[in-house]
Formats: sequence, C-alpha cells, structure tokens
Amino acid sequence: METLQALLLVVQVICAIALIGFILIQHGKGADAGAAFGSGASATVFGAAGSGNFLTKTTTALAFVFLLNSLVLAWMAKERSLEARQLNVVEPLLMEQPAEQVDAVPDEIPVDMVESDIPIIPE
Repeated sequence: METLQALLLVVQVICAIALIGFILIQHGKGADAGAAFGSGASATVFGAAGSGNFLTKTTTALAFVFLLNSLVLAWMAKERSLEARQLNVVEPLLMEQPAEQVDAVPDEIPVDMVESDIPIIPE
C-alpha cells in the first residue's frame, strides 16, 4: 500500500509540474484582443471559437489526472488515518483475581470509618 501511495505521489508531482508548464506555454484568448484593436491581425476580439488544439487537450487531460489522483490520495490518507486510530485504541485490561484473594465487602460500615479524623477549622 505504501509503494502505491509513493507511486501516486510521484505521479501527482509530475502532473502538477506538467500542468504548470502547459498552462504557461498556452496562448491565452485575451491576448488576441490587443491585436484586434491595434494591428488587425485577428478576426475576432477573443480568438477563434474552434476546437481546442494539442495544448488545450493535453492540459484538460492533465487536469483530469491531477484531480483523480488527488481524490485517490485523499481517500488513501483517510483509510490510513482510520487504521492508525484503530491501532491506538487501548482497551482496559480486566484483571481477574481468584476468589480467595477478593476481600469480602462488609454489610455495615464501622462507626470509626464514618467519623472524620480531619479537624474542623473555625472561620
């Protein structure tokens, strides 16, 4: 279980670094707005509305893998925490004494045990 968790953690780090790289490489839709008003190189203000290119599709796939991997790692951490909590539960040990060692409980309390030996301090 620990090797699977370590493998998923490595995949998570690689996926995060790749996501950062792919997002920074992409050409944003808002970048064409300046070209539309200035040089006229773009036909629309926010770029073409066609299908996504390779970078967009790769970023979407990496985001999906990152999200799924995050959920699996969180589930594994929760299960590991529950296992550790169950191992730390200490049940009290009941020590049974043989019948001859058990003191008999008196039916009446002796008078000298009722009276207090603690002196009363006047206020």
